[in-house]
Amino acid sequence: MPRYFLELAYKGTAYSGFQVQDNANTIQAEVQQVLEIIFRTTFALTGSSRTDAGVHALQNYFHFDTELPITGKMIYNLNALLPAAISVKGVYKVPAESHCRFDAVARSYTYYMYKRKNPFMKDRGWMYPYPVDLNLLNQAAGILLLYKDFTSFSKRNTQVSTFLCVLEESEWSLEEGGVMVYRVKANRFLRGMVRGLVGTMLKVGRGQVSLDDFRAIIEGRDSTLADFSTPPQGLFLTRVFYNEVVAPYLIPGEG
Repeated sequence: MPRYFLELAYKGTAYSGFQVQDNANTIQAEVQQVLEIIFRTTFALTGSSRTDAGVHALQNYFHFDTELPITGKMIYNLNALLPAAISVKGVYKVPAESHCRFDAVARSYTYYMYKRKNPFMKDRGWMYPYPVDLNLLNQAAGILLLYKDFTSFSKRNTQVSTFLCVLEESEWSLEEGGVMVYRVKANRFLRGMVRGLVGTMLKVGRGQVSLDDFRAIIEGRDSTLADFSTPPQGLFLTRVFYNEVVAPYLIPGEG
């Protein structure tokens, strides 16, 4: 049966996360409902990357199988019926064995913070009015690149077989308007990992935790040592990277 990848972006403020949950409104539930309205049949969607309640995405994917005719007009029809917070960016026919989760080789996230009240950042950044040393933040971000075991930055009660992650990028920057941005890319992420990294690095940037203590938190492999209090609205899943088999099919206009 033909398989398709569905690319979308969304503002997660009003949703309880990406993947379907009982008694909660999610991105998957909205997309599934609209697909079923258009095609008058049920769809089984598989998600690429879970995002928590309130977290946004510039790019994420579902895949589904169907014998129904899928054309470019489907994008227009989906966007016409979906809420304003969800946008379908593309639909791509891929090899039947492709998997939007398991064929992903890396993902990147961005976290936004701002210092002064800004009505345009309210739902897409964390207002953080405290003085922070950007140099210390970047030293902490650089230390992360030296490690692979991120047990300390995984929320408890998560069902994974390994806490090993390979970080390719980890960097803070100060952008226009005093917006502080953390960018991170890795082959995989653990539950709550980016928010745990940001919250714990901020303690370094404020002088509450030394760089040596930060290393000890990583090496402690204990999630009670990290700070997961970082709110969700500043976090964006920015891109999902795919292997050389799938990537050539994910070209806008080619699906």
